[in-house]
Amino acid sequence: MLIDEIRKANVAAMKAHDQNARTAYSMVISAYQALLTSGSGKEVGDADVIRLIMKFGKELDEEREGYIQANRLEDAAKIAKQKEAISVFLPKMLSEAEIRDIIAKLDDKSIPFVMKHFKANYDGKVDMGLVNKIARSL
Repeated sequence: MLIDEIRKANVAAMKAHDQNARTAYSMVISAYQALLTSGSGKEVGDADVIRLIMKFGKELDEEREGYIQANRLEDAAKIAKQKEAISVFLPKMLSEAEIRDIIAKLDDKSIPFVMKHFKANYDGKVDMGLVNKIARSL
């Protein structure tokens, strides 16, 4: 499972004294544990871990922008290293052109249908916000 790979990377980062990577991996592992113990009863799989990583990636981007605006470039660089550490575990995301091609091949181009199609077939491999934006522009 993907979470096992992240745990191994966390141990390796600990041995290498890489605090930025450890921070990023620990955030993902903690969120995974919270999902497991949430009591929802559903099994937590790799797709859930990928969603967690994507969520943390977006949060790190926002945090980094805040540091840049505050002219705290050293902190922004640390955040960039954290994002880089967790981004390794994301699958290759579909590009905007690939998303447009997929939508063009669909019979029904209504937004609800497009969103359901991408959720069912490309979950974890596409930014759903980007899909929504592209579907609305067509």
